Amino acid sequence: MHPSVKHILPGAAVMAALLVFFMSCNKHSYNKEGYEPNEEYSGGQEATVFDESVNAFGNAVPGLSLEENSDFVVGNSFNRNPWVTAPSSTVARDGLGPFFNAVSCASCHGKDGRGAPPEFGEPAVSLLMKLSVNGTDAHGGPKPADNFGTQLNPFSIQGVGESEGNVNISYYEMPGTYPDGTPYSLRVPVYSLQNPALSGVMTSPRVAPYMGGTGLIDALPAALIESFADPSDANGDGISGRPNYVWDESTQSMRLGRFGWKAGAPSVKIQVAAAFRNDIGITSSIFPTENLYGTQLTQYGALPNGGSPEIGDDVFATVAFYTAALAVPGRRNVRDAEVLKGKQLFNDIGCAKCHIGRMQTGTHPLLSQLSNQVIRPYSDFLLHDMGEGLSDNRPEYSATGREWRTPPLWGIGLLQTVNNHTYLLHDGRARGYEEAILWHGGEAEKIKNAFMDLSKDKRSAIITFLRSL
Repeated sequence: MHPSVKHILPGAAVMAALLVFFMSCNKHSYNKEGYEPNEEYSGGQEATVFDESVNAFGNAVPGLSLEENSDFVVGNSFNRNPWVTAPSSTVARDGLGPFFNAVSCASCHGKDGRGAPPEFGEPAVSLLMKLSVNGTDAHGGPKPADNFGTQLNPFSIQGVGESEGNVNISYYEMPGTYPDGTPYSLRVPVYSLQNPALSGVMTSPRVAPYMGGTGLIDALPAALIESFADPSDANGDGISGRPNYVWDESTQSMRLGRFGWKAGAPSVKIQVAAAFRNDIGITSSIFPTENLYGTQLTQYGALPNGGSPEIGDDVFATVAFYTAALAVPGRRNVRDAEVLKGKQLFNDIGCAKCHIGRMQTGTHPLLSQLSNQVIRPYSDFLLHDMGEGLSDNRPEYSATGREWRTPPLWGIGLLQTVNNHTYLLHDGRARGYEEAILWHGGEAEKIKNAFMDLSKDKRSAIITFLRSL
């Protein structure tokens, strides 16, 4: 209760206290709607956990049954603990490689959070380099590079002559100035691949994204996401988001893409199975063949493996369940005056046209806690042209080199706490919220310019709002 009405006061004192109280409330109503009921529940009232600790991203949605909690714990174990080379006495965890980026999911998604680009000379672990060549595969997706596939693996198991190579990243500063005279600088990455055989291959650097809320995204009706699209910009606002449709190996059909930096995966199941195969070298019933291409097949195809498939359906199901059941952390300081001011400005300059703040899930097949939830992911899950500055020049299904899926912003304010950094955008080039905004171009150019035209205190309010998410 507000301190001015904490105690019952007689007569005029009561009226005076109430007047001060209501004036104070009005002063804090910077947003047209003010505080929205339940907006602190980013993942809905059934799938949000209020944890501001270093473990904020690793909580299960509340209310799991004993059996579901057991699956969550087992899935977490296979997500966190390392896989080993076959043959091994650890038969449930062998089959690593032959080529790989990491020995476990958690190696990239530390504490179920977001990865970061490596320092110069360090191997790329939580940043991976996608590869492809001109043309498409049989389903319209990226065409694998000869002898490398669709991803650069910097590590290999014993018995394999050498890894596929590594990526080095250097940076230079690109300075700029706001209209009010405030200077800024953007960090521009320069990528070089150590293997000369990759000359001419298209590349796309990607950091491991935050894992929370994936089950909620899976539960969004496809028609809802499609309703956000405006591919021809019929309303003339300069925003023309569009869906990506990708191949679903489990259903043998084209489906709406929801996950990945270019919406290249249609479901949690496919995202997890692809990560096992491409990142760790672990086969599943969905992707039963090793991540080997061209001469790699003849050289290393006969190496011992961890079974066919290397991760059984029962264990795979627990990892997929664990991933889907990760809760979203609740927001902080949602009634704070500066946060509300920043939220209003965020909406007013147009950020919310892509980072949509409110929608409702449909029915999730496994978890009732994810069904019919009003969630606040701050994304439309569509592809948007982000300009030449962020282009990777590598198509992925219908996504062009300049297009990226709008990443959800929930949990972004806890990155520093959980992952000890705030490296943002698809490759972690932005060193914080402000730099990430200033990298926006293409469809977002007008909105970025509107942000730049704001006074310093208003720009600061938007950053404060983002830290509350």
